[in-house]
Amino acid sequence: MNLFERSHKILTALALVLVLTITTSCAAPNQTSRTNAPTGANSGVNYAQLERGNSSAGQEFGDWVVQTAQGLVSDAYVRDNNKLGVVITPQVRPNEVQPLAKSLVQGFRQNFPNQDLKVLMYAPDKQLILTANYDHQSKQVSYQ
Repeated sequence: MNLFERSHKILTALALVLVLTITTSCAAPNQTSRTNAPTGANSGVNYAQLERGNSSAGQEFGDWVVQTAQGLVSDAYVRDNNKLGVVITPQVRPNEVQPLAKSLVQGFRQNFPNQDLKVLMYAPDKQLILTANYDHQSKQVSYQ
């Protein structure tokens, strides 16, 4: 990997962390728990019919992720205020998926504090490619 590619990768990750950190603290959604859509009962629902969140806070955070990701995320959803699913765009390179997931965990953690969190990263074809698990007690992120 040449210097240009390495610096591009680092700058992209840093820019996303900065954008997510700054805008998360400025536009934190409220933490209500009203349910907008049922979860487990509609397991056969088509992907296009899913909402961005099954609570108002989740809906707002999912909308915010898509709006602030600067073309890196085509869709996002929050379930049970502790699971974030993100569909990346083709512009995201394979080596940028993990730094992007880490940035999303940081923003998700600020909006939904004091709990274990999961960020599911999906390819543009909606195949799961990475899962980031945040452990609240250890404050560590593990990847699968």
